[in-house]
Amino acid sequence: MNNKIREGYIIDYISGLEIKSSPEEEDATQPYSKILVEDYNYDKAQIQTRPQWRVKSSPSDKKSSYPVDIAVFKTNKRNKNELYIVVECKKNTEKDGINQLKDYLRFSTAELGVWFNGKDAPVYIRKVIKKDGVHFVKIPNIPKKNERVQDVGQFLRKDLKPTHNLKSVFRMLRNHLAGNAVGTTRDEELARQLINLIFAKIYDERFTKPNEKVSFRAGIDEDPEEVKSRINKLFSQVKSKYKDVIAVNDSIALDAGSLYYAVGLLQSYCLVEVERDVIADAFETFIGYALKGPQGQFFTPRNVVNLMVQVLSQTPDEKIIDPACGSGGFLVESLRHIWRELEQQSKEFSWSDISLQEEKTAVAIKQIHGIEKDSFLSKVAKAYMAILGDGKGGIFCEDSLEKPSSWHIATQQSISLNSFDCLLANPPFGKDIKVVGTTKLSQYDLAHQWRKDKSDHYTKTPTLNKEMQPQILFIERCISLLRRGGRMGIIIPETYFHAPRSSYIRQFLAQHNIYCLIDLPHNTFRPHNNAKCIAVFLERDVPQQKNIMMCVAEEIGHDHQGKEIYRWDYETHKNTGEIWDDIPAIIEEINTLKSLVPQNCQKSNWVNAISDLDAVKDGRFVFWVDSDEVSKKDVYVPRYYWRSREAELAASANKSNCSLVSLKDLIDKGVITHFDGHGSPSSENKGKGEVPYVRVKDIVNWEVYKDPTSMIPLSVYTKMVRADKKLKEGDILYVRRGSYRIGSVAMISPYDKEVVLTREILVLRVNPSNELGITPYYLLYLLSNWITQEQAKNKILIETTLPNIANRWMELSLPIHNDKSKIKEVSDKVKEAIDAKWDAVGKIKHIAAELGNLTT
Repeated sequence: MNNKIREGYIIDYISGLEIKSSPEEEDATQPYSKILVEDYNYDKAQIQTRPQWRVKSSPSDKKSSYPVDIAVFKTNKRNKNELYIVVECKKNTEKDGINQLKDYLRFSTAELGVWFNGKDAPVYIRKVIKKDGVHFVKIPNIPKKNERVQDVGQFLRKDLKPTHNLKSVFRMLRNHLAGNAVGTTRDEELARQLINLIFAKIYDERFTKPNEKVSFRAGIDEDPEEVKSRINKLFSQVKSKYKDVIAVNDSIALDAGSLYYAVGLLQSYCLVEVERDVIADAFETFIGYALKGPQGQFFTPRNVVNLMVQVLSQTPDEKIIDPACGSGGFLVESLRHIWRELEQQSKEFSWSDISLQEEKTAVAIKQIHGIEKDSFLSKVAKAYMAILGDGKGGIFCEDSLEKPSSWHIATQQSISLNSFDCLLANPPFGKDIKVVGTTKLSQYDLAHQWRKDKSDHYTKTPTLNKEMQPQILFIERCISLLRRGGRMGIIIPETYFHAPRSSYIRQFLAQHNIYCLIDLPHNTFRPHNNAKCIAVFLERDVPQQKNIMMCVAEEIGHDHQGKEIYRWDYETHKNTGEIWDDIPAIIEEINTLKSLVPQNCQKSNWVNAISDLDAVKDGRFVFWVDSDEVSKKDVYVPRYYWRSREAELAASANKSNCSLVSLKDLIDKGVITHFDGHGSPSSENKGKGEVPYVRVKDIVNWEVYKDPTSMIPLSVYTKMVRADKKLKEGDILYVRRGSYRIGSVAMISPYDKEVVLTREILVLRVNPSNELGITPYYLLYLLSNWITQEQAKNKILIETTLPNIANRWMELSLPIHNDKSKIKEVSDKVKEAIDAKWDAVGKIKHIAAELGNLTT
């Protein structure tokens, strides 16, 4: 079934039609169409993108000829006289865009125009008809559906709504300020200015009654200086209330014009209720990868934060800490979670509003703690917590990995080891970040070298490493912050959950109750960081429970470039318009599981409380795995055990009258044998001979490509290739390590027998007299089958940054036809194609030999 969009095409957000892709479509027209629907509440039926609406190019034109990128109408009828807003996305510069908009507005009934190129902030203009002609004025924004132009900037607190497009809004704002702000142009300072502006807005949202007009606003006809005066007065109130967090000399220093624009862009949104951490989004947008990457400051997506908070599920009487809190994302969401618990208690016990607020404030002050090494981020976290719930006193600027006795006295008085009930963290990680210093490292068992004995048990040695990656030390520090029985969830790179050299770390973790593992998609931290990560939850000093809860998210809502990705409807062959993010589905399954917790349960760990209940069933994304199996296999990566996915593939095989048989079974039955590649010749030999050295990249389309620059001398080949590892015609090559090539296969032809293979390539050889009737051609087909390839996705694990299937390739189950005549039919078809290809290669080689000067 064809489920792909044609190459060079995309799905139009409004019409659902397949349209040609272009930079202006992907960066401007489609994103702004979504903003009009999601943020301005216009119905898709009120908007026309395809086919494009056309307006006249001059009053004398009898036929409309100018195509409008986005046309918004007053009603769903989309009559010519109801054209309300026109949006121009094709003109790259503001000057050209505004001139185009003016033409559209002159010769149509539209009242408002928007220019947006996807990079710069949008410009809004209004058509004003006076006695002396048509005039155009810039306005701070356009009205939402059912609002008047005069209503822009006249918002009541209850009118404010959260947005799904916060990053786009901040990106637009950053680009506008960078190009137009006077005196403030460096991204670091712009970030500080925007964050101060956000604090003023959040304060305004919190302390303005529902039916009162907000102070954070910019009206259509207001003077920018008047807006600046009001915002500065608002920020003075913020500084007055939070003087111990925000310095008295802090200010919103944007010029009046830039401030007017910024307020106009943000004024209709409710930032307190947005899905993502607004401060983290702002910081990421303004500071960028180049400044924060080296320090490992990669903010956790809010959907992941929500999921981890749901799993940890802290209660109002539990103390929580994040020892690498950044701008406070985990702490903010934890506070919101606890507040929801208090609101439920308030209903049950009929508390007054004042009593509930007192409880909320007390929790924020007493129970929320954080440590952040970066002084700017710690200040942001303090201010953010202060404005949200007065939880500023529990956040400190320190190095969490230092000896606690080296912390400031105030920190030591508030934070001590062995004292916290809950912990959530995404510690900094990165190959270039190192922790050094004997005094610091000597605190940690994991900073020592570990030795394995004959029973594969690791023992710490007295030898201290000279340097360590911080994420390893954070594991131990996080555990040490917990009291006995305390719970924590931390995000760590996947390599520590399966790689042989990290076994001692898994042994260290397994001293405690590992009760949940979450498999996060590889795109989670992209494009800022390529690390594939796992979130692990454990209880300190608690025996291992029988079943571990595991969760797998295939996608997180964006691709490796940070662009949104959407689910596909296989029935209609259309993009559904729904962002492909599996986290909400996981949270839904978890909430269903929580409902199974016995009412009289005394356990703080709800997962432990239900792990052995008969009523607990595996879901699509959440399932249970016996901890003994996990310990024995020494693989703590959830997708490796994702049985619902395996069941789906088995059902597909069964529909095709196939049985799944593992490669290990085929080896045990003598159907196939195998051996590793030969290794890598020294670099000085490459390009110096006539024997091909074949690497992972050379296995393409069932063929072995021979790179002339990698040819080695015959004498080197003779030394490297033992007699038992010489290749034969019909041998199958299988790539088992490499960035994107794992699972690629090729067959050795009569012209490929004398080659040297890198060790990342596995050789499989079929026993010609096997009882199943499997041939090399059929094995080539089986290894290329989509069912086999899909299985490989759950067997391929990330080691540091490179995918690796290791020996798990043996666990792949091949969809072998139950009908032996079908095996022969498939084998014959593949053989016919392969023979034709080899015959062509032979003819080319014959011509090359005849002519004498061709390289083949």
